Amino acid sequence: MHDLRALRADPDGFDADLKRRGEPAVAQAVVLLDHDRRAAETALQELQARRKQISKEIGAMRKSGADSAALEAEVTSAKARMEELQARVGDLDGQIRGTLERLPNRLDESVPAGADESGNVQVHQHGTPREFAFAAREHFELGEALDMMDFETASRLSGARFVVLRGALARMERALGQFMLDLHTGENGYTETAVPVLVNNEAMYGTDKLPKFAEQSFRTEDGRWLVPTAEVPLTASVGGQILPGDVLPRRLVALSSCFRSEAGAAGRDTRGMLRQHQFQKVEMVSITTPEESDAEHERMTRCAEMVLEKLGLPYRRMLLCAGDTGFGAAKTFDLEAWLPGQKAWREISSCSTTRDFQARRMNARYRAADGKPAFVHTLNGSGLAVGRTLIAVMENYQTGDGSITVPDVLRPYMGGIEIIRRA
Repeated sequence: MHDLRALRADPDGFDADLKRRGEPAVAQAVVLLDHDRRAAETALQELQARRKQISKEIGAMRKSGADSAALEAEVTSAKARMEELQARVGDLDGQIRGTLERLPNRLDESVPAGADESGNVQVHQHGTPREFAFAAREHFELGEALDMMDFETASRLSGARFVVLRGALARMERALGQFMLDLHTGENGYTETAVPVLVNNEAMYGTDKLPKFAEQSFRTEDGRWLVPTAEVPLTASVGGQILPGDVLPRRLVALSSCFRSEAGAAGRDTRGMLRQHQFQKVEMVSITTPEESDAEHERMTRCAEMVLEKLGLPYRRMLLCAGDTGFGAAKTFDLEAWLPGQKAWREISSCSTTRDFQARRMNARYRAADGKPAFVHTLNGSGLAVGRTLIAVMENYQTGDGSITVPDVLRPYMGGIEIIRRA
């Protein structure tokens, strides 16, 4: 949500930020609604005060035997008017909230202009794509030839955009998740957290997934939601709280199943594991102070980069442009791994700072140095998407005979297996 006081103080600046995202101006309409609401609240307060005074006068008149009928009529009229004003305030509150909750976060000044991913800016590149002496194959060609990646069976079981992994590839997916968790908890200072994958409306709303992304999420018949990422339960865990300032930053990490309907993705990445309805992801979340959030964003992104570096995967860091930055983010770095089979860089991690955008929606605060409650800043990042990391490992470590060399850091998690071959 947005700071209404900041919007009132600088409506032109607010609209300028929206324009960077291609959104229409709304500040003046919100200011007018807010003016009407505050006028109704003032009138309501004045009536409440007047009714209280009249009640005292009626009491005195009854004690003295005077006729209080006129004042009693005024009380009745005031009560009816107060009910009207209360309804008016509620209606205007709903209109303001309904407008603000659908508006994206305000962008950081460093976010470059651009309408789509073509406007993203490369910050740096690590590693050089490997040159193969043979035609590099895509992950699904490798996986199917190994008889360890089965899309046909998954389709019979669940439909499109699912996969069944078997044998060493299933073990490698598990190994990747465990390796990432061990790295983030052992070296990067995150606390491992096991979270529910079913959450309520409040958790989804507080992490800006509702109402904007309802169609991209799966909902159960009892009204709960399958999490699109562990960001939702991790971040929402501090909702409604006032945290002691000395416990921040709070860094949490979870490996969970994630679920996305991929609404609007028809025709995109229909082959293979790149875009699935169900996938594994290691998610990092940081809860911190406004003063530390920019440094925490850089730190989180470096934590994700460490995973790629230890796996020996070429990657590049991209600063997303205004048109490609997500709804709740003020600034986002994407990490893109090189996929030799596709001959393309593909996103494998996204690390974002939402500033106080989510905190306002879920009323998450901390006790500042002056003793007053202030909104926390929340950050989230993939550390990494496990399925996409499996793809990157398969394609970068493939050999001419179709086998896959296991990266050194994964071998302890693979029972010493060095090469994955067809049985």
